[in-house]
Amino acid sequence: MDAIEASGPNAEQIRYWGEVSGPKWVRLGDRIDRQIEPLGREAMDTAKIEPSERVIDVGCGCGQTTVELARRVGPGGHVLGVDISSPMLADAQRRLEEAALAQAGVRLADAQTAELPEADLVFSRFGVMFFADPVAAFANLRRALRPGGRLVFLCWQDPAKNPWIQVPTAAAATHVAAPEKPPAPGSPGPFAFADADRLRGILERAGFASIEIESLERAVDVAGGESLDETVEFLTQMGPTAGLLREADEGTREAAKQSVRDALRPFRDDAGRIELGSACWLVQARPI
Repeated sequence: MDAIEASGPNAEQIRYWGEVSGPKWVRLGDRIDRQIEPLGREAMDTAKIEPSERVIDVGCGCGQTTVELARRVGPGGHVLGVDISSPMLADAQRRLEEAALAQAGVRLADAQTAELPEADLVFSRFGVMFFADPVAAFANLRRALRPGGRLVFLCWQDPAKNPWIQVPTAAAATHVAAPEKPPAPGSPGPFAFADADRLRGILERAGFASIEIESLERAVDVAGGESLDETVEFLTQMGPTAGLLREADEGTREAAKQSVRDALRPFRDDAGRIELGSACWLVQARPI
């Protein structure tokens, strides 16, 4: 699948997800899905998806959510998975073909600016926090919703409320210098919508009403069926922990891995699970 041109307001994100993070997600996607799939299913249950509905899956990534949504709408419905990462969308297309789900497809596009087809539901599992202009992005998504349609998505709360991310990240952080200029609160990234009041204001300015922001707090098994050592390798390749170590030399990386291993070990149970708390916002809204 050809890459999307890295231009427009989200050019930096297009480059990052196409060249840096996207290939890693393809390689590690099954592991990531095992961690967060239960949260996505809860959001889909909340959305009360009906057979024959039309759905847009924003930030669909490697397509696990697109496949599940397609099964829920059935052959009479349709699901369009939208993402800016060509390697991830190629993997999503593979999954759809293997599942023989003709009622779904994918499109390489920036959901902030692309003209999107009419939908009954705009859905996202942690795929809407990376827009340069979230008001413009959600306004564009609102325009795709038919009258009576709805928006349902998941986004992360504050890192401090997500031990499954915070515990390994804090352990690795003891080995690297703090960034000279940390990202500004609300800047594009996993925790862009941690502030629920700010999120509500964004949705209101984008033309949404009947906004419900519910705290969804669940344990996440960061091991995902793998060993402690494999879990440490995974966490130091993907996510905030990996971000801290991106410029680290080999000696620093190895020391950080040992600290992450020591931090996770107390949470490992006899079955090999490493369960830590997570907190996200489950958001529902309707266009005005």
